[in-house]
Amino acid sequence: MDLLHELVALALHASLLLLALSIGLDIARGDGLYVLRRPRLLLRALLALVVVVPLVAALLVALLPLKESVEIAIVLMAVSPLPPVALPREIRSGGRKPYAYGLLVAIGVLSIVTVPAAVAILAWLFNAHAVVAPLAVSPLAVAQLVFVSLFVPLGLGLGLRALAPGPAAHAAPVVSKVAVGLLALACLPVLVTAAPELARLVGDGTVLVILAVVLAGLVAGHLLGGPEPHDRVALALSSATRHPGIAMLVASANSMGSEVRATVLLFVIVGLLAAVPYQLWLRRHALVPQ
Repeated sequence: MDLLHELVALALHASLLLLALSIGLDIARGDGLYVLRRPRLLLRALLALVVVVPLVAALLVALLPLKESVEIAIVLMAVSPLPPVALPREIRSGGRKPYAYGLLVAIGVLSIVTVPAAVAILAWLFNAHAVVAPLAVSPLAVAQLVFVSLFVPLGLGLGLRALAPGPAAHAAPVVSKVAVGLLALACLPVLVTAAPELARLVGDGTVLVILAVVLAGLVAGHLLGGPEPHDRVALALSSATRHPGIAMLVASANSMGSEVRATVLLFVIVGLLAAVPYQLWLRRHALVPQ
């Protein structure tokens, strides 16, 4: 079983690295700084990603009778924004590459500050409730995770694109598909081993709470995405998608149990499924390519 866990972890890390590499191979010059150079867009994105979603999550778990491990997992996911896996879906759903890629870079850089700050602020606001008070995370640990999983492969992809633009552009979708395939393979054994705990979580109202948090992200992102419809699409899907790697990092730093990991996995599944009706609505209203 330990070997299986190690193989799954390796596949997950590899898929995230390859996704970031594919983005680097595809990103155009200047796209990475697109959002950072536009303060209004950046502030709107921060409000949706690191203010609205964490606050909704914290309010729900503070008001509803959930298990402490479930509460912790939901809050951890709420303060862990924007994994690279969200990017392909955003582009397919009509998001503009400069905005989507620029948002990933901006939030990746700022998460070094926003994740520890969000945990600390929520602990202060809700210190009477057990949900976030015991949590802590080192900014250095978050920086290391973001640097290794995002900026190293992203920089490698940018370097390869600068050296050979044509081959890099052709390789980008292939690398992305391989990454998604690895991610699917890694998730299968996790789903099997976590199935009993997932079944218990489905029956105790956890899914509804997670769904409410995800929907809050979709609505906040769509409303705060700015005047460009395609940017609203990208921010909505980004706000509804959280980074399980960062959540797991905080959980590991605080010695959380298997039920926290199962809830994180359930959050990822619910987030992916809940976004489907939104994407269908976008297509019906001709906001995205058919």
